[in-house]
Amino acid sequence: QVQLQESDPGLVKPSQTLSLTCTVSGTSITTNYYYWSWIRQPPGKEMEWMGAIHSSGTTSYSPFLRSRTSISRDTSKNQFTLHVTSVTPEDTAVYYCARSPEFKGPKEGYDYWGQGTLVTVAS
Repeated sequence: QVQLQESDPGLVKPSQTLSLTCTVSGTSITTNYYYWSWIRQPPGKEMEWMGAIHSSGTTSYSPFLRSRTSISRDTSKNQFTLHVTSVTPEDTAVYYCARSPEFKGPKEGYDYWGQGTLVTVAS
């Protein structure tokens, strides 16, 4: 059984860097061919795809967040990590990690999700 679990940074102060790690079990993040994505949902708003890392290690990002977002992975720990720099209260959201098959692309068709973690940006 594939499982994804987001870390829980909780409260982050404005201008700091948000780092979230997704720990995957039941499969390897290098197993072909999948995208491993980060998606968020601000309060009262729709879900927003932020970016993904492919099983090959290639990354892709939302053009709206590209300048502040990076995704990396640690294959020895079977984890991938999201970094968002210079956060503001508008980055407050529930953050999810998820997997999608390559043929569906990184923005839809997710077959496994983490439970989500609420990140609040406030001083």
